[in-house]
Amino acid sequence: MIELRARAKALQLHGLLQHWEDVGETAWLPQLIEWEENERARRSLERRIRDAHIGRFKSLCDFDWSWPTQCDQELIEEAMRLEFITAKRNLVFIGGHGIGKTMVAQNIAHHALINGHTVLFTTAGLMLTDLAAIDSESALRRRLRYYAAPDLLCIDEVGQLSYGNRHADLLFELINRRYEQKSLIITTNRPFAEWSQVFPSAACVVAMIDRIIHHADIIHIDGESYRAKEANERAEKRASKRKVKKKS
Repeated sequence: MIELRARAKALQLHGLLQHWEDVGETAWLPQLIEWEENERARRSLERRIRDAHIGRFKSLCDFDWSWPTQCDQELIEEAMRLEFITAKRNLVFIGGHGIGKTMVAQNIAHHALINGHTVLFTTAGLMLTDLAAIDSESALRRRLRYYAAPDLLCIDEVGQLSYGNRHADLLFELINRRYEQKSLIITTNRPFAEWSQVFPSAACVVAMIDRIIHHADIIHIDGESYRAKEANERAEKRASKRKVKKKS
C-alpha cells in the first residue's frame, strides 16, 4: 500500500489521498491508479509527438532496402537502438533526392520519442528563417534555447537552399551549443565538400562541419529516387487497370 500511495501522490490525486484511510484497502484502487497512469502516459506521448513536428512517414518495415545502390542497413538498425543519443553522438544522412533520408530520420526520431527522449524535427529552411527573422537579442536567445533543448534535434534538407552569412552564423551558434551536449540528425543532399556553396562566403562553415562530424556516424544512401519508383509503379497499376477494363 505504501507503493500504491506513492503512485497516487505522483499522479497528484489529492482528493483520493485525502480519503486514503477510507479507500486504501479497496480492491478497485490499484486498477484505478493504473488506468490513470496509462491515460496520462498516452496523452503525454501524443503531446510530445505533436510538439516534435515529425509529420507523417512510412515505417522502416515497409522500406525496400534492395532499392538503394548504397545503404548501410546495419548502421541504421543500430541507430534505432538509440545508443547514439545517450552517447551524445550525431547522425548525418547524405544522398540524393527521394531515396529515404528523411523517412529514416523520422523513424529514428519517432522511436526516440516513444522511448522517452525529447525530440524536435525541422527543416533547415524553416529553422533558419525562423531564427533570422528575430530582431531582439533576448528573443533570439530564447529561440536558440528552444532548438538547443531537445535530446535529439533533427535538421532536414540541409543543402536544398543557399543561405546568407547570418543564417550560417545562426546555424553555427546552434550546433556549437549542442556540441558534445545533445545529439543531432542531419539530412543533406550535398557532401560536406559542397557546403561552401550552401553557405557561400560564410567564414564559419569549416568549424561548423568539424563540430558536426567530430562525434558522428555518416551514412550515405545512394540510388534512384524512391518516390519516382513509387510514382512509376502507381502509373503502371493504373495502366493495367485501364487495359483490363477495355478488354471487358
